[in-house]
Amino acid sequence: MRVLVTGATGFVGRHVLDALRTGGHEPIAVGGPNDGPPAIALDLLDPDSVRRVVEDAAPDAIVHLAGQAFVPQSVADPLGTLAVNAGGTAYVLEAVRAARARVRVLVVSSAEVYGIARPERMPLDETAVVRPGNAYAASKLAAEAYALAWQRSYGLDVVVARPFNHIGPGQDARFVVASFARQLADIAAGAPAVMHVGNLEAQRDFLDVRDVAAAYVLLIANGRAGEVYNICSGRTVAIREVLRQLITIARVPVEIRDDPDRMRASNLPILSGDATKLRAETGWEPRISLAASLRDIYADALA
Repeated sequence: MRVLVTGATGFVGRHVLDALRTGGHEPIAVGGPNDGPPAIALDLLDPDSVRRVVEDAAPDAIVHLAGQAFVPQSVADPLGTLAVNAGGTAYVLEAVRAARARVRVLVVSSAEVYGIARPERMPLDETAVVRPGNAYAASKLAAEAYALAWQRSYGLDVVVARPFNHIGPGQDARFVVASFARQLADIAAGAPAVMHVGNLEAQRDFLDVRDVAAAYVLLIANGRAGEVYNICSGRTVAIREVLRQLITIARVPVEIRDDPDRMRASNLPILSGDATKLRAETGWEPRISLAASLRDIYADALA
């Protein structure tokens, strides 16, 4: 299967390309407007360019990852985030509609769309009420709405994925676990033994990015059109515990300091999901433990 991957040069995209190759598929890497070969450069906000890329690639499926993924940036630029995440998704869908070809489109949303829910409601399945609490979550919910509307109105073969927090080698150090690993690697190399942290009490449902990528590959083959699928472990772990495990892996003494700039005003106290539907319909199971993922993340930070 020829699979076009938008956002292929990003953290998740690189792992999706690997998962596709491992599965015997032919990935077509599409990056941002400033990316060069082997990725195809694309400005997601230029509908003519999006259409040309889709037409030239003639894919059997598209994994649409491209977008603005950093929540604090979405708070600073809500309209830009909406344009890229929702508008860019609409341009991809329109390009497929214009091609008049049967192309499966996997639109990657986010568990952030659920917003704040009561702890007793956890883990959340796909029927849970969505209450986006920031511009990023709102833009992703809008992208979902476009995807499902194009499926119902025009008969496009669209599947929506809602991944929960995913971590792994190669993640940007703006994200919490990668930030911890980067700071610990710097300390191991001789930097002052002080770590700057945000809210350590929040609880999250972490998956290794390689397990998430495997789920995407299964969904393009086995997901049902017009359906939404959670991708998650179903278990929560406090950020404090993740930090404790990383410090144990790094074996360096550190002083922990709260950093007000790292505190998110709309931080969700707890978020976990139910992936029963994904498991039942695709046979997916996560294979990489949190401990193994954290070891790989720290090794990557040291490299």
